Amino acid sequence: MGNGLAIEAKRLFKAFDGKTAVDGVDIAVPEGTIYGILGPNGAGKTTTLRMLLGIIDPDEGERTLLGRSRPLEAATLVGYLPEERGLYPAMTAKEAIAFMGALRGLPLDTGRVRAERLLADNGLGDYVNKPIKSLSKGMAQTVQLFGTIVHRPKLIVLDEPFSGLDAINQGRLEHLIREEAAGGATIIFSTHVIAHAERLCERIAIIAGGKIRFEGSVASARDRLNPHARLRTRAADGAWRSALPAGATQEDGVWHFELPSAGIEPLLKALIEGGAGIEELSIERPGLHDAFVAIAGPAAARELEQSAVAEAA
Repeated sequence: MGNGLAIEAKRLFKAFDGKTAVDGVDIAVPEGTIYGILGPNGAGKTTTLRMLLGIIDPDEGERTLLGRSRPLEAATLVGYLPEERGLYPAMTAKEAIAFMGALRGLPLDTGRVRAERLLADNGLGDYVNKPIKSLSKGMAQTVQLFGTIVHRPKLIVLDEPFSGLDAINQGRLEHLIREEAAGGATIIFSTHVIAHAERLCERIAIIAGGKIRFEGSVASARDRLNPHARLRTRAADGAWRSALPAGATQEDGVWHFELPSAGIEPLLKALIEGGAGIEELSIERPGLHDAFVAIAGPAAARELEQSAVAEAA
């Protein structure tokens, strides 16, 4: 692609029965990146992904996928794992993976060979000829993921891929995502779990109420907030206290405050010259959770937490 984008969307709008699901979404996914769409359940993530893929058309706006303005023309170059999982229960793991590849134009024999290798390379060689109905939910989901990538797509789209997986299978999926990206694939996935986006993504879109509240690198989202400092001093009081930022609070003998825009050096100088006796000083960069709250607001953050709680239940 000339502009280096695997996906580009502008002003996407979609309503169902008069209710707005996606409201003016702009997204740009650079080739070769891991890109996350982060937001609570019902925020418009699935509808956005389906519009990007051409499964449904937007009411307004335009999108290109791998250079095509008609996304379905690129279907054989795409691997898509929908939120609604589904495999034929009587099929073996190997046949299910090969069958999914065949739907994207991969010869069945090639699919079977690749399926065996995918299963073996990921410690699942014993499951090659086991029927899907005999596998755990997490294992079946992993098999479906292998079926999504067996034809070696240029673009991999995963809708809530971590949903319902235990810690071991989540770790396996994270490893696989990194591996595919290292091999040159572009990966876009939706999630309501901040930790996955923070660990995996180079760029993110934060979506709430059908609108994109932020789009850019994870680092630039976090940079919207100043780092925080923790300070413990031997001296309880002194002239150095006036050097602390106005919003500084103290809890159990530890001062907490936002790092001043001038940096830590002027404050350090005042603390030393004022005889504060620094026992502990640490600077913590805000995490993506703090950035999400600042960008999308406390209500959206609560919805995000409720999405995670509902899934765990």
